[in-house]
Amino acid sequence: MSDLEIETPILDDHLHLDPDNGRGLEAVEDFADAGGTHLFVINKPSWQLGVDADCGEDFRPVFERTIEVVEAASEILPGRAWPILGVHPACISQLVGGRGYTPAEASEVMQEGIDVAAEYVDRGAALGLKSGRPHWDAPDDVWAASNDVMRRAFERAGELDCPVQLHAEESEEMTEVIEWAEDAGLAACRVVKHFAGGKLEGPIPSVISMKDELEVATERGEPFLMETDFIDDPDRPGAVLGPKTVPRRVSWLLEEGHEDAVRNAHVETPRLVYDVDTEATLE
Repeated sequence: MSDLEIETPILDDHLHLDPDNGRGLEAVEDFADAGGTHLFVINKPSWQLGVDADCGEDFRPVFERTIEVVEAASEILPGRAWPILGVHPACISQLVGGRGYTPAEASEVMQEGIDVAAEYVDRGAALGLKSGRPHWDAPDDVWAASNDVMRRAFERAGELDCPVQLHAEESEEMTEVIEWAEDAGLAACRVVKHFAGGKLEGPIPSVISMKDELEVATERGEPFLMETDFIDDPDRPGAVLGPKTVPRRVSWLLEEGHEDAVRNAHVETPRLVYDVDTEATLE
């Protein structure tokens, strides 16, 4: 029996699971026990799983391990989990700063990784792609090379008609990014800004589930999602937010009378962005 006895799907839009070094499925059990039903699981950065990528194929073991843990998570959840696969934008710092690649060379490796991730989407093994650009101060050539990776993700997603989750700088306005997506044939509603505040022009905000940001998203009334960005790192337990957070925030929203916002974030927006039915997939 869950901590939260309400009849609604509860989706965490962005969470990591590390079954080898972190809490793995224990975190999924915590989420489910708190009332959570559905998860979008994003692969951890490749180097955190012991993979130093030099070409696109090197990312494949990271993607395969993520798919394995998602399948196991779906056995635990009253709903199900889906994998979102791609290349973390900080990979460019690993390649340039740590391994001597030029930004252009690093960008090529990362674009090849996006291509491999797209293969999984194409055959139905993953739901969407992950990409982005630095959310830290970066030289102009690293910034430009990172934008090239993001544009590749938009191109592949446009071909597949699948969503893209972006890990990018803190901002309330990213309309130019949406223009790039649309130029690549990807609908604006398919682009999600992970770790977003409650107000964002451009991508769909995946709002970090802090009460103040959720209040902004609720008052705004536009499509939004909720996430924890749980990183499942044994050296940082509970970071960024723990796996019970989204169910508990849903309970709080309902107590505050925001039933429409809960339906927006956990039924309507997942259907709009990801083409998933969180009600039909809930036992």
